[in-house]
Amino acid sequence: MESVTCPHCGNTHEGHPTDRSWTLPDEVWAIPEVERKAKAKYTTDLCQYGNRYFIRCLIQVPFCDNPGYFGWGVWAEVDWPTFQKYLEIYEKDASNEPRVMGRLANQPPGYENLLNEEVQIQFGAATERPSIWFPENSKLKMAEEQRAGIDSARYHEILEITGPI
Repeated sequence: MESVTCPHCGNTHEGHPTDRSWTLPDEVWAIPEVERKAKAKYTTDLCQYGNRYFIRCLIQVPFCDNPGYFGWGVWAEVDWPTFQKYLEIYEKDASNEPRVMGRLANQPPGYENLLNEEVQIQFGAATERPSIWFPENSKLKMAEEQRAGIDSARYHEILEITGPI
């Protein structure tokens, strides 16, 4: 793994982590492990908790001063028709499907409360997780970062907030 000397703190970091993800929606993860499998059905991409449905997605926040993006692997809660549609197109290229609505089901650290915030979900190729987009008029910090990108100082701040991987 490549070592990187940070221009902001002067420390050497191993690798260059560019993502952070959640195994399950926050509410499902909060269920004690011994009860979780009895109360929820889930895979690495799909989750059903009672009459609630979740899809694992990706929020891409581009870097301003480097190529690429920081990816937040989050879950979005969707209604049954959207979940059912995703099951139908799961192994197909769904890039041409219209965006669908959902609500964030994870709280990334370092941001205001994003739980249950309305988002747009864009399905993609069968090999990619769906992408999340915030409404154009959203004033949320993550929405603004998704539109404008983040510089290396903000990237470093995110790494400090999220801690070691």
